[in-house]
Amino acid sequence: MDISLTSALVFCSALPAKTNGFIRIDCFGGLNQMRRDLCDGVGIARLLNATLVLPKFEVAAYWNESSGFGDVFDVDYFIQNMNGFIKVVKDLPTDIPSKEPFRVDCSKRKGQFDYTESILPLLLEHHYISLTPAMSQRRDRYPQYAKATLCQACYSALRLTSSLEKKALELFDAIPKPFLSLHLRFEPDMVAYSRCEYPNLSPSSLAAIEAAGGADKKPWTGEIAQSWRKRGKCPLTPNETVLMLQSLRIPTSTNIYLAAGDGLMEMEGFTSVYTKVFTKSDLLNREDFTRMHGNTKAALDYYVSINSDAYVATYFGNMDKMVAAMRAYKGMHKTLFLSRKAFAELTSQGLEEVELKKGLWEVHKSDFESGRGSALPDCFCEFKL
Repeated sequence: MDISLTSALVFCSALPAKTNGFIRIDCFGGLNQMRRDLCDGVGIARLLNATLVLPKFEVAAYWNESSGFGDVFDVDYFIQNMNGFIKVVKDLPTDIPSKEPFRVDCSKRKGQFDYTESILPLLLEHHYISLTPAMSQRRDRYPQYAKATLCQACYSALRLTSSLEKKALELFDAIPKPFLSLHLRFEPDMVAYSRCEYPNLSPSSLAAIEAAGGADKKPWTGEIAQSWRKRGKCPLTPNETVLMLQSLRIPTSTNIYLAAGDGLMEMEGFTSVYTKVFTKSDLLNREDFTRMHGNTKAALDYYVSINSDAYVATYFGNMDKMVAAMRAYKGMHKTLFLSRKAFAELTSQGLEEVELKKGLWEVHKSDFESGRGSALPDCFCEFKL
């Protein structure tokens, strides 16, 4: 069945007159991971016929973060746009005895996990629970009304606060047009977590990776390292990214917005080839930029990336999935994920320069030419978004 999201309410069951209780979604990690958990959590709350309490964005020192849901997203807009899909409240009613929810952590649960069987009894017992959704879910098993609620939350109900949207538009307007938004991941912690070998990095980069990884995140060596890389587990370096972009015949004069966090390593090799590179810190008022936390910076990158002329990602993380889905929803299909697995396979064959670029072009050309990228999140449900 193909139906538009705007008419999804027509096909959904009416909200039951009586709620089974109250659910707060507790979200962790970076902004796009929290956005993903929020979308999933809203669908779960509808599945369980619960009233949704405004979600909690957990403060995380690791992400340089202290902003909550209401600091990033327009609360009233969210409540208004979820009307008819699920009831959302800012505060608990006075007849709920405990203002702190009974905590239910589903984030590590895998396999045939059923929220109705496992979580609904706890909701009925405690009346107010908080949960973090399971990492792997079978959304295809949700009834249509829960799918529609999840999709509505993800694609139509989340809007930046007016002040943050104004700042995002200011940033977008400052970027020379047309432009490509590039999500490049090569920070010390990212590389350390991958446990990949990079023997040709600068001493300062190697020291930063070692400091980020500690004793328990030493790089794999020997055959394990080669196997790990061939499976596409290793982040592309900026130099490797240059080669990939050139293989796709993207001119070196292209305006590129760098949608990335702080601390990217080895950027000299990239900016010496692609010289028109723009960042948040370059384009925004310095005082404004230094006051921003991790969530607000990530929100700006997201806004720019869903509105850019093209989006290219060197990884396939939470931001890439959310951006690709929203771009598809908006009809902006010039979205591409660079294949780390193909790069590793071709370089392991000893291909260099011209032959390597030719091989990379063959791998990516169908996606590149169609402009659709490689994947979309499960949240597309049965609706034609």
